[in-house]
Amino acid sequence: MAEAPDQASLGSDPDQQVAWIATPYHAAVLDSAGTDFGIAESLLGDEASDIFHGLAVKVHQGGQVVEVAAAQVDKITLGGIHTSVAPEQVALLPAYQEERWYHLGQGGLFRKHPEWKER
Repeated sequence: MAEAPDQASLGSDPDQQVAWIATPYHAAVLDSAGTDFGIAESLLGDEASDIFHGLAVKVHQGGQVVEVAAAQVDKITLGGIHTSVAPEQVALLPAYQEERWYHLGQGGLFRKHPEWKER
């Protein structure tokens, strides 16, 4: 099983890249132009198999929760999640459907990283 590194051991450089399981709590999600369009509400993946499927993102404009597929995530840093989603495509991201994630394969998916804590 993949193990998340201790946040204190990661340092504080916002450009430091981290593994998906070490995604900071409520990390900013950035479009391809570098504009913050939302916050990570949940990680979608199979922690036991270390497979990242994507994110559930609460969009600043309108407050809806949408899905960003792992293929659209360029990198995850301590400063935020950088995506390939074009600014004009943010409004077209599919709505997050929690029930869709309950039935995918062995091991299941988790909707929040177990180490995430409010600061």
